[in-house]
Formats: sequence, C-alpha cells, structure tokens
Amino acid sequence: MLDEESTKRKPYPMSWAQQAQLLPKLPGHLQRMALFSLNTGARDENVCGLRWDWEVPVPEVGRSVFVVPATAFKSKRPHVLVLNDVAWSLVEGQRGKHKEFVFVYRRERVKHIDIEPAMKYRRVGTINNTAFQAARTEAGLPQVRVHDFRHTFAQRLRDAGVPEEDRALLLGHAVAGMAQHYATSTVERLIEVANKVSETRDRTTILRVVNG
Repeated sequence: MLDEESTKRKPYPMSWAQQAQLLPKLPGHLQRMALFSLNTGARDENVCGLRWDWEVPVPEVGRSVFVVPATAFKSKRPHVLVLNDVAWSLVEGQRGKHKEFVFVYRRERVKHIDIEPAMKYRRVGTINNTAFQAARTEAGLPQVRVHDFRHTFAQRLRDAGVPEEDRALLLGHAVAGMAQHYATSTVERLIEVANKVSETRDRTTILRVVNG
C-alpha cells in the first residue's frame, strides 16, 4: 500500500454529501473505522492499532479517552485521543469483540453458519485496502484518501469556530508547553468542541452505521 502522507497532494476535506456517498459503499467494519477517524482525526495506523489497554476512564465525564503512546504516534509524543459522542458510540459497540484491539474484522460464514466455532475477529491492517479503494471508486470519489478523514475533521473544527489551541489538542499537533495528560476540565471542554463537527450531520446515516 502507498504511504498516503508521503505522496504529494493537497488535502481533500470531504463535504457531508460526499461522506454520505462514500460510507454506505464500505463494508460495515470499514464504515465504523472511517466514521471514527472522521470524528477524532485519528490516523489510519492509530484507528487500526487502537488498543483496549490504551483506554483511560474519565468517570467525571462519563466516558474514556485513549492515550496513544509515543511509540505509536507519528510525532513520537503520547497523544490523548478525545472521543466525541459519535466516536464514543462506535467504541462502545466494539466492546467484547477482541481482547486487544478496538476495531476488528471477521469473515462471516456464507455456508455451514451453524458450525462452531464462529470465525475469530482479527486486527485490520489498514483502512486503505482493496475494499476501501473499490468503494471510493463506486462512490465516484477516487480522489478521497484515508488521510483525508483527518483533514475533514480538522476542516469541520475550523468551520465550527473551534479555537486553534483546542484544534491542536484534538489533532495531536505539537504545542509548546502543552501537557500530554489533560485535566478533567480540559477533557470535558474538548468533548464539547469535538461534538461541534456533528452539528449538521445526517443523523439517519450515522445511526445506521453506529448500530449496524
């Protein structure tokens, strides 16, 4: 697979209409992973490699954050991944599938479906696989790349008027003097501003993906 970030091209943030075109074309597990990236700005490798042992509950706000270690983050700094309502719903829907990884896939039986054991879930190597490439072509969006989900999240934060400092915290950009483990009040504020990206969302489409 190509390293999308090293391939020279301009960012391509998706519109809501384009998102609605693309997501239904993806298999269910890729729909959920794409939607998670669109609501967190997480890179492909951090969505695919998201681990349950990175989860840190924040009881005061009624959900968790995921602390991505420096060894797994592009800038080699730990990053606190804050989840808005959509991202949190997606994570909740993944519980119990795999003991290590949050987003996983299994091939469903098309015959002998009553035979045990059921197919096992496994880690997804990349969202940018053959199924994703076929889906974007079918949706008429061959120019959309997985890293554009991160650009889309960033653009929607800007469009919603989220301050630059909060955008930097949500996206994991380096900020001088920025603490890597945030106070509860900071997490609460970041959840609130991260939810602003969904203020104009198509709720029917998103609920179908979350519950599917």
